[in-house]
Amino acid sequence: MTRDERLTLSIAVLASFVAFLDGTVVNVALPAIVEELGGGIATQQWTVDAYLITLGALILVAGSLSDAFGRIRILRIGLVLFGVASVAIAAAPDPTFLVVARGVQGVAGALLVPSSLALITAVFDGKARGRAIGTWTGLTSVAMIVGPFLGGVFVDFLSWRLVFLINVIPIGVTLVLLAVLGHRDERKEGLRIDYLGAVLCTLGLGGPVFALIEQPNLGWGHPGIWLPMVLGVLAFAGFLVRQRFAPNPILPLGMFASRNFLAGNLATWFIYGALGLTSIVVGVYLQEGAGLPATLAGLAALPSTILMILFSSRVGALSARFGARLFMTVGPIVAGLGTLLYLLVRPEPDFDYWWQVLPAVLVFGIGLTLTVSPLTSAILGAIEPARAGTASAVNNAVARVAGLVLVAMLGIIVGGQLDLEGFQRATVVTAALLIVGGVISWIGIRDLRENAVGD
Repeated sequence: MTRDERLTLSIAVLASFVAFLDGTVVNVALPAIVEELGGGIATQQWTVDAYLITLGALILVAGSLSDAFGRIRILRIGLVLFGVASVAIAAAPDPTFLVVARGVQGVAGALLVPSSLALITAVFDGKARGRAIGTWTGLTSVAMIVGPFLGGVFVDFLSWRLVFLINVIPIGVTLVLLAVLGHRDERKEGLRIDYLGAVLCTLGLGGPVFALIEQPNLGWGHPGIWLPMVLGVLAFAGFLVRQRFAPNPILPLGMFASRNFLAGNLATWFIYGALGLTSIVVGVYLQEGAGLPATLAGLAALPSTILMILFSSRVGALSARFGARLFMTVGPIVAGLGTLLYLLVRPEPDFDYWWQVLPAVLVFGIGLTLTVSPLTSAILGAIEPARAGTASAVNNAVARVAGLVLVAMLGIIVGGQLDLEGFQRATVVTAALLIVGGVISWIGIRDLRENAVGD
């Protein structure tokens, strides 16, 4: 790679690493947060979903902002805002403050990932792009190792509050590399931002999520539940209508005329919904049900992450050579079968990591490694490079909203309590979602590159 290519890939990896790192550390810290601040499972859900609501809604706007004002400028703003929000979370005096600060952090996270992938798409072409995306996938997966491990160590030996300050170092390094790169920012002149669409999307996501999280406490018949649900559904319907007729939509519905883009995002919904659900369920249950300390719970998924780091780049190159369809089909199904092995898990004192957890982690990791790089490449490859920022934002929004909805449904899925029975219910749901994602990929994805659809 050239100097600019190396710097670009490093910046893209580090900027995305910041957002991914926060997602991994928070799951390990949830039991400690609830123990100090209170609020039970609802606080755990809101700690995750407050971030995902703003991330999922505003990541669409971020894609347009990236195209309109320049990817590098948006990256800088996102990095600084993410750092400020992280400090606020570390100082949170109560659950409400924590949830609000997490929402602000989600806004910052929304600015990072689309711009990062758009930088890769703009600099790399053809097979080199596939390898670069594979490298990006593998290296950002380091967050899955560093996050849970450091988060667990901080929770066990220091404080959960310091967990949210871990990302300060990669933020600083990324800002320095951006200055060293000295790359001229690219922007699309005359592009107007659909702020009304952003508001409708946020309300459309926030209302139903609020209802799903609080429903176990108030019941479906309570006005505080059904009213936000109804208003949220109406707001999201208004958002879709707005996108159909807006001159510069943040969700260009015409993109879905591409078969691979449509099928890839539909598969993303099921696959990343499953990932969002299993990440919180396994992390919490290994502490509260199996009796592991936070450090060991954070290290439980280490083998699957190592597999992703070692082989994601290779899988990305193979996908560019042989096509994404086979990988996107086999990968999720293998991951789903691996998830079912979590049914072997038993609570303490009968818990045994080596026989009850490790087999699931290994098989799940193999499936996930086969899936992620080909999925990203297939979706971005279906859209013209000029709209890479928006295409990346749409796919990331689909992924985050899927996780958002499944986490919001956690109380319903586990029956109100994350005991052994609830853990097994969540395991079966996760496996089913992954297998459906594989089937959708087989039916919908075509390996011959389609004509790019840009609007």
